Amino acid sequence: MIRASILLVFCWITSLSFAQFAGFVTTQGQQIVFSNGEPYQIRGINLGNWLVPEGYMFHFDHASSPRLIQQVILELVGPTKAREFWQKYRDQYITQADIAFLKKLGVNCVRVPFNFRLFLCEDHPEILLPTGFEMLDRVIRWCEEFQIGVILDMHCAPGGQTGDNIDDSYGYPHLFEDKVSQDLTIDLWKTIADRYANKTIVIGYDLLNEPIPHFVDTAKLNPLLEPLYKRIVAGIREVDQNHLIFLGGAQWDSNFAVFGPPFDSKLVYTFHKYWTPPTQEVIQDYLNFANKYNVPIFMGESGENTNEWIAQFRNILEQNHIGWCFWPYKKMDAPSCIVQIRKTPEFEQIITYAKQTRMSFGEIRKHRPEQLVVFKALDDFLHNCALNQCTINVEYIKALGFSDAERK
Repeated sequence: MIRASILLVFCWITSLSFAQFAGFVTTQGQQIVFSNGEPYQIRGINLGNWLVPEGYMFHFDHASSPRLIQQVILELVGPTKAREFWQKYRDQYITQADIAFLKKLGVNCVRVPFNFRLFLCEDHPEILLPTGFEMLDRVIRWCEEFQIGVILDMHCAPGGQTGDNIDDSYGYPHLFEDKVSQDLTIDLWKTIADRYANKTIVIGYDLLNEPIPHFVDTAKLNPLLEPLYKRIVAGIREVDQNHLIFLGGAQWDSNFAVFGPPFDSKLVYTFHKYWTPPTQEVIQDYLNFANKYNVPIFMGESGENTNEWIAQFRNILEQNHIGWCFWPYKKMDAPSCIVQIRKTPEFEQIITYAKQTRMSFGEIRKHRPEQLVVFKALDDFLHNCALNQCTINVEYIKALGFSDAERK
């Protein structure tokens, strides 16, 4: 009898969830709302390190960006094995089971960072690659099944919007001074928007992750950000008038002073906050911006901190009705995420190799671990990154305000 009652409740919740995503999520003043006008308080997680691998999540030091991580793998196993590794990595790191697990916890949104190189060949940008679309199609399909909203996040744009490891570029945000890169960015966003224009489970598009760092000429580059946003949005609106557009501020999504009045009816302004006091003062400028222009704001990334800090900052956000996506979902050998991947002794040798200076072929040969160790390290990593092999960080989940989860 109890089991039957639980089943009826589950069916009711599921039908309600389906009703919520039956139409497009939109904006209403300072709120993000479902198509029926019900507020949508985003409580989400970033699927970091999946379509944009980051060196620190592998415990690498100098090999910090996707292409530098790829260089390590190429040196260790060669091009054929490297391709096989990354194919298995993308297939294994985030699966249907992960999305089902997040739904069970109470997560209602995932932010999906992606690298433009999964869609475009950098040397021949006229060639459209299938990999990125296959990955996005897959995660969107799973999120439709479990009714979790999706934010698509261009973490790495052509030319680089950041000029650091996180955008997989070349040390400077060339995007803002390179019309070819800008046109590629606009065209890619337009292609993505056209593909998912009718997908109501997709909440919207986060155009450029953390543009314009603090260590460049911000006086020159900051005024270029909003005009580029306007061009990208104009391209998207040619094919998609329904989805939300998320605009991140300059200097790592922290500076809203670069923005004028809203130029589209479905804009959400997104900020990131790391390693600040978890206080009202930290977010007050963003609240003032929302009040001034009567627009929604959203916390797109935060985390990498203690459980106590996570809980305190989440509470501040929720007290101010600000939706959030913490970073990241999954990481190796770390408690500051929902699940963690076990690090093996063999992978420690990969980490040691990645930290070495490898400026010559002699140094590569000198530092490379034994081949059997390399193969075991990578095979075990692929095995261990599957959800049923991960350790669930229950206290972190509690800090996010989600329900406890049984150990897999």
